Amino acid sequence: MVDIFDEVEDDLRADRARRLLTHYAPALIAAVLLVVAAAGGWRAWLWYDGKRTAELAAGYLAAMKVAEGKTQADHAAAAADFAAVAAKAGPGYRTLARLSEAGQKADSGDLAGASAIWDEVAADTSADRLLRDLATLQWALHELDTADPAIVQARLAPLTIAPNPWRPLASEAMAMLQIRQGKTDDARATLKALTQDISAPEGVRHRAEGLLERLGS
Repeated sequence: MVDIFDEVEDDLRADRARRLLTHYAPALIAAVLLVVAAAGGWRAWLWYDGKRTAELAAGYLAAMKVAEGKTQADHAAAAADFAAVAAKAGPGYRTLARLSEAGQKADSGDLAGASAIWDEVAADTSADRLLRDLATLQWALHELDTADPAIVQARLAPLTIAPNPWRPLASEAMAMLQIRQGKTDDARATLKALTQDISAPEGVRHRAEGLLERLGS
């Protein structure tokens, strides 16, 4: 009798298993297909992303090659090439390409166009803080002789505070701005601090020493 009960119980288990499998089979198959599709899609995305990154890198290097030219036409052409890279790139490459585009615009004589790009990059919260500050510094360096001194000073001031990596160059620009404003004593103090700053690049310290000599210090 025990064997008969065991056989009946086994049959019931098998029957329940078949019913469960029949009931959930579509969902299980769909889940398996979804996993397979997701894995395949992820691999396809990695391949596509790698291909796109390689294309962007090639475009950026080609634009840099054009930028080696000496004429304004070369710089204008390079600016257009960098703009094309920026239009297709993600945040990292886009910011670098935009900064390069601005530099080439400035070299081609289009300072207004370059300044507009530097302003855009400086205000782009998706960009790396280091590159945003570089955009601000580039804007200030190119606007030292033309823009409102108060505006230039306000934008430079945060960059002159340690540990900002652009501090030596920003301080040098600040000294030039102070000289433009006739604030000779302030310029001397700024330049003297630069000459004593061992963290500043050697070229910056030497330029500061030269400016101090010209100011009679």
